[in-house]
Amino acid sequence: MHNSEQEKIELEHQAAKLFMRCYENNTGKHIRHIWHNDPIRPDVSCMLEGERLDLEIAHLYGSEEEAMELLGRDLSPATREVLRTLKNEPADERLLRALNKILENKASKRYETHRVWLVIRNTHPAWTQSDIKALEHCITMPIPHAFEKVWILGDIEGKSGIVRLYP
Repeated sequence: MHNSEQEKIELEHQAAKLFMRCYENNTGKHIRHIWHNDPIRPDVSCMLEGERLDLEIAHLYGSEEEAMELLGRDLSPATREVLRTLKNEPADERLLRALNKILENKASKRYETHRVWLVIRNTHPAWTQSDIKALEHCITMPIPHAFEKVWILGDIEGKSGIVRLYP
């Protein structure tokens, strides 16, 4: 397995664990035992009160260039220029655009499962859970999609908790 694939799996597992901890704290419902899946299934599976639940994980970075910066990659001069330009754009517009893009991309996927939730982990330090809540009414959930529910972790460490975006 390539380092980038291993890193992706580790990030997905971290996000799933944070989500499960927040979900359990909010609801009191037991959610446990994660394992990774093949590509035809959502990223991670777990057990929610004894029943299988699949989780598709997405990370909200803002842009590919910001993802590279947040993941500690070496940045080319061109990437640094893009980052400078992005910092001048209104943060709420960029947040809404990035969220809607994730929802559009994920909605086009089909999975071999009976029950799947989409969990988005916000990794962008400029965006907070309150920013996300303020834009809830503007978020576009494409139809059709495979998701029973859509959740977002308000920050990279899950300290601000989760917000249900859909339904």
